[in-house]
Amino acid sequence: MATVDTQGASLNYESHGEGPVVVFAHGRGGNTLSWWQQVPVFAELYRVIVFDHRGFGRSRCDAEHFSCDYFHRDILAILDAEGIDKASLVCQSMGGWGGLKAAIAYPERIAALVLCNTPGGLDVPLANAAIERLTSGAVKPGTGQLGDSFVADNPAAAHLCRQISALNSNFPKPVLRLTRARTVSREDLKGYAVPTLMLTSPEDRLFPPQVIEEVSQAIPGAHLMQLPGAGHSAYFETPGAFNSAVLEFLDEMKVRF
Repeated sequence: MATVDTQGASLNYESHGEGPVVVFAHGRGGNTLSWWQQVPVFAELYRVIVFDHRGFGRSRCDAEHFSCDYFHRDILAILDAEGIDKASLVCQSMGGWGGLKAAIAYPERIAALVLCNTPGGLDVPLANAAIERLTSGAVKPGTGQLGDSFVADNPAAAHLCRQISALNSNFPKPVLRLTRARTVSREDLKGYAVPTLMLTSPEDRLFPPQVIEEVSQAIPGAHLMQLPGAGHSAYFETPGAFNSAVLEFLDEMKVRF
């Protein structure tokens, strides 16, 4: 475990394996532990970095700086602390707010981007409506993170997911405010050239497939893939299919820097 201090936060992160770097950015219900089904698989080929977003897990943050506006800079702070010139990003849900912004702001540092069940803060109609629904209280806290069929068929795994989420207990102010902002406009995407894969799942009730399709159409050159049999957290619910899709994409993009 290591930490880096940056802009009102102390970020906890871990590094596993050797090779080209892949950074995993968790969603609002997660932390470093969320990637337990990815770290050992990807670490066979890559150097894997997982971290707790500011205010999540073992990371700390003051109330003034508890905002998704810092997420992309947090990623760069970790890369700089480790002397890493370039990395690929795999971002789940809330993590996409940092990933897409990092690819726009620092394209020379981002080899490839995978956006998993996330609109990445892009200002487009369906994504905006989904975010408003989430932040208005229309969605009961703690629901929607997993697909209904997964919860019914895998009660032990669903319990584990809830326990991992429960470790996020040090928020300096309400967490719902984190993803309210639209941080990326269509104008920001002019000239965008980072290889990008967008993953969606048919049972995702937070950001349904039509939302992710709308976002993928707005991001130049983005690839779209649907992972069957999963809800909002395909990385947790169908890790085999998720891992294979991401590994294949990174291989196709020749992530061998």
